[in-house]
Amino acid sequence: MTDLEALAAAAESADGAAPLDEATWLALRHRPDSVQRFEREGGVALVIGDELTLVVHPDARGRGVGTSLLDEALDARAGGGRTGQLSAWSHGHHPAADRLAASRGFAKVRELWVMRRATADPLPELPASDVPVRSFRPGDEAELLRVNAAAFAHHPEQGSMDAANLAERMAEPWFSPDGLLVATDGERMLGFHWTKQHSAALGEVYVVGIDPGAQGRGLGKLLTLAGLHHLAGLGVAEVLLYVESDNAPAVAVYSGLGFAHAAADTHVMYERA
Repeated sequence: MTDLEALAAAAESADGAAPLDEATWLALRHRPDSVQRFEREGGVALVIGDELTLVVHPDARGRGVGTSLLDEALDARAGGGRTGQLSAWSHGHHPAADRLAASRGFAKVRELWVMRRATADPLPELPASDVPVRSFRPGDEAELLRVNAAAFAHHPEQGSMDAANLAERMAEPWFSPDGLLVATDGERMLGFHWTKQHSAALGEVYVVGIDPGAQGRGLGKLLTLAGLHHLAGLGVAEVLLYVESDNAPAVAVYSGLGFAHAAADTHVMYERA
């Protein structure tokens, strides 16, 4: 069986973007029976539910490996009677992915931007607020899930997080309760900023969620800045985040905090009916 971690590392080194996202790794580690796997020498295709991931080693590209894997996955789906939409991500928006997607009837439906800022750039001070911000504590899980579901009701990935998925994420080596900041009003959670430290040099604005009933109180900026100060205190050199390219208000907020987007830092989702 192909060493998937080595294959992913080689692809990331060549492309500058990881070919497998967090949701895929979580499924592979915690729910391997949910993953359909197709292999060719130099490449792997994975299907989890209605989402396809395709990885080809840089040394095997241009030989039809990706096309063969995609056709095998599509044939297996058709043979299994699956008729719903199938989605696929191109992490890094490569022209070859565009061509392959178009050749098999996939259309571009979403663009996800990566935005970055250096922690060497000065951070604004935390705005004055009467809302306390603290680290996550055991027992906060139910409120966190409630706020997350409300804040991301229309988000296809984040909004579906349940207790089992939350537990999976908290079991990851990077998880630290100190990096999960919550704003509260008594026992009620108003919002949260979940940060992630990828390495000694890299941090992430992982998720910022605000209860819709608490919108308009400046909590998004408060929690975002609190998380950025936390990450800077850990000594990381850079912080990144993911944002939908068409979410103009969020892009404006993050740009105002010093985040910038480069064209190569674009992830594209394709769908095939």
